[in-house]
Amino acid sequence: MSHLPVSKTAAAVQPFHVMKILGEAKALEAAGQDIIHLEIGEPDFPSLPCVHEAVNQAMQAGLTHYTPTLGLPALRQKLAEFYGQFYHAQVPMERIMLTPGSSSGLQLLLTAILNPGDKVMLTDPSYPCNRQFVNLLHGQVISVPVDASSQYQLNSDLLQAHWQEGIKVVMVASPANPTGTVIEQTELVKMAQFLAKQNAYLLVDEIYQGLVYQRPAESILAHPNLPDNVLVINSFSKFFGMTGWRLGWLVAPLALMPILDRLGQNLFLAAPTLSQYGALRVLEPDALAQLEERRQAFEMRRNALLNAMQQAGWQVSVQPQGAFYVYWDVSNLTDNAEQLALDILHHAKVAVTPGKDFGEFKAKHHIRLAYTTSPERLTEAVKRITDYLATR
Repeated sequence: MSHLPVSKTAAAVQPFHVMKILGEAKALEAAGQDIIHLEIGEPDFPSLPCVHEAVNQAMQAGLTHYTPTLGLPALRQKLAEFYGQFYHAQVPMERIMLTPGSSSGLQLLLTAILNPGDKVMLTDPSYPCNRQFVNLLHGQVISVPVDASSQYQLNSDLLQAHWQEGIKVVMVASPANPTGTVIEQTELVKMAQFLAKQNAYLLVDEIYQGLVYQRPAESILAHPNLPDNVLVINSFSKFFGMTGWRLGWLVAPLALMPILDRLGQNLFLAAPTLSQYGALRVLEPDALAQLEERRQAFEMRRNALLNAMQQAGWQVSVQPQGAFYVYWDVSNLTDNAEQLALDILHHAKVAVTPGKDFGEFKAKHHIRLAYTTSPERLTEAVKRITDYLATR
């Protein structure tokens, strides 16, 4: 057999276009070129030393067996306390489940609530995996095109304007990838209340929670009169800087927890044990203080990149309020952002992400920049790109 068969569902899954950029960037580096990486959404800071120490202690103590499927009870309780202390949200540990990364949490929630043919509303642009997960479960994606006029976010007016029968879930992210914009809590609550009347869920991606600038970090879970149709996914990857540990969590209504437990038993059994012990340590006050210093460093980087872009005359249609991304409007430069990204890599030696990775709406006119390197390198990246653009 020359070609082994794969399922039609799997064959329809789209790759990350940025992986082509990353592969070519790595090849250029291997050839001795200096590449500035602004393409991958991963903090450059390593996980905190106290995390490593806690994991080593757990290994020394032989704490390497499976945890309960819902996660270490001590970590679930610690997260409940974290919500109360930092977000004034009353979230009992019984509503919290640890997952192998937030993506697994998203898969788990969608598996629990979607039937084939159910519709899921999300924005275009948005994180690419979301629509892939819906397709894997044979759901139907309803994409709502958003732009700077709504901060690249859904709001209650847009939700109602694009409402269709058969929508089971509306997915939003705040702060969002690729734009770094935030949804106001009043809008989130309005959407949740509207969806409750439609017997539908609001699924909020809060994985960049904590990485916000010039405003307090918030969670929809803090609202006192929130209906019970709200689902939240979160992660230890971004604010907590533990990307490679593959650990996230979800918050769901109590009524869903038994089915989530049963699904988790079958899909992944439990989140990585050692990662959970590391996460237990990173929620301590001294570790959180170090993470706040890193948040401040990201804010300095954000400001450095935005200042350099402004001085260069680049178009930024919205100011990022969180995460670590700027969505660069290149409509005055090209109708093919994917080709421009490749040209920038090869001529300016800067790796960036084309808008095509995040949807179709105005994707050919946008490039995402991740400020996950030093302010000096960010300023140098803008200079290199500006110098290249002057020669086109």
